[in-house]
Amino acid sequence: MLKVGVFGVGHLGKFHLNNWKEIKQVELVGFYDPEDNNAAEVSLKYQLPRFTDPDALMDACDVIDIVAPTPLHFNLCQKAIRKGKHVFVEKPLANTMEEAREIVKLVRESNVKLQVGHVERFNPAYLAVHSISLNPLFIEVHRLAQFNPRGTEVSVILDLMIHDIDIILSLVKSEVNNISASGVAVMTDTPDIASVRIEFHNGCVANLTSSRISMKKMRKMRLFQKDAYIGIDFLNKKTEIIKLKTPQDYDVFAFDIETPNGKKTIALSNPAVPEVNAIRMELEKFCDAILTNTPTLVSEVDGFRAMDIAHQILQKIKHNTINS
Repeated sequence: MLKVGVFGVGHLGKFHLNNWKEIKQVELVGFYDPEDNNAAEVSLKYQLPRFTDPDALMDACDVIDIVAPTPLHFNLCQKAIRKGKHVFVEKPLANTMEEAREIVKLVRESNVKLQVGHVERFNPAYLAVHSISLNPLFIEVHRLAQFNPRGTEVSVILDLMIHDIDIILSLVKSEVNNISASGVAVMTDTPDIASVRIEFHNGCVANLTSSRISMKKMRKMRLFQKDAYIGIDFLNKKTEIIKLKTPQDYDVFAFDIETPNGKKTIALSNPAVPEVNAIRMELEKFCDAILTNTPTLVSEVDGFRAMDIAHQILQKIKHNTINS
């Protein structure tokens, strides 16, 4: 039985509490949150002790779940790791690259597990394509959200786009060759809308658009690879696959076309999307990694790589703004 303490019980932190309570192999010890009114409500609703001393909560736990604002991630992470506690920390891993680099170093030197909360890795629509061989040559992403003051302590790159950066880096087995980016700060002091192009050494290109000032919501990723198109709708939990096949090689809706290389079949399918709770699944997988002493599915290195690309994008936007 793993003893868990949650740091930060705001909007997302409450989702974590709900899911921790349903995971069999854990015991919720308590939570830490500096906001008195919210803490009182949470303590009453969840019948859970509120700790006012972060060290006391860490000392009482095996696992620390950090759902606090990004600027607080580093201090909580490094303190927990030095105490020998396993850490789940929401994305982004840290507030600066120096902090992220130090967290990676601390985990490497310790005997603890750390997982970063890139929850879209566990989105049912994304899980639906795990049985398919993915080798994208071109990727197009749109992640649009309506404005919400929550989370605006960081740019739209670190708030929204970093989800897609993480997934793309996990899919494309190649180093980044070049990044082009432009962005505009509209409602906050950091970019609220951005357009990015990432080019990889293997020739793959990813175009990403993220906005937190949109009139509508959208979270779609389109993958194009040899003889196939894969569409993933993270928001509506839908997946579609269009593949070019030879006749007789399909068991879904299909039609034939004539090509210079002879008759081919266009096959359309909608893979079964599993009914899973993404937050609960990422927390359960984290616990499994601890209990079985296996690597976490989204490691501190994954979190660092996503942050690294995100910060390179921010530097490109800053450079373009200065020189415009």
